[in-house]
Amino acid sequence: MPITTKRRKAQKEAEVAIDRLQDLAREQAERLGPYADQARDQASLKLLQARGWTAPRLETAAQRVEDTVAPRVADLLTTAAQRVDPKPPRRGLRVLRQNRRLSRTLLIGGAAVVGGVVVYSLVRMRQASQDAEWQEHLDQARDQVRETRENLEAKASEATDKAKATKDTAKEKVRATTGSDQDGSSKS
Repeated sequence: MPITTKRRKAQKEAEVAIDRLQDLAREQAERLGPYADQARDQASLKLLQARGWTAPRLETAAQRVEDTVAPRVADLLTTAAQRVDPKPPRRGLRVLRQNRRLSRTLLIGGAAVVGGVVVYSLVRMRQASQDAEWQEHLDQARDQVRETRENLEAKASEATDKAKATKDTAKEKVRATTGSDQDGSSKS
């Protein structure tokens, strides 16, 4: 058998082996693809569960702030308003503890400020808890994707190494057969 024919045959065998390994790598990618989709779906489900768990607790916290903190702040504001006012008005609501009157405008303004502060703090608390949950789930999803990618890279690397080994083996066979043919032809 001529050397060029042997070389072509060895090259074809190497190409077939590479094709087989590439097909194997594609199959593995197709096999592991649904796992990434499943991880994404699982992360979205967990996110919804976390939001469902958080919402009632935030409502409870809002009610507690409304029942405990808001009245105290309102009392502090009315006391401060009474101290600051140079001439107490004759009209207005009577303050229960003292025999002074309080302007309705001042009372409504103070309540509006307190309400604004409470609403702002509740919105910030809710946003912070959602951001923390979302970041946690995002980190988990990233870790799962990273692990899947590393597994795929490792399998692709193994497939490449096997292909190289097959190619090297084929080259060695070609060299061995070509070397024995040359030895045989030169001896005779």
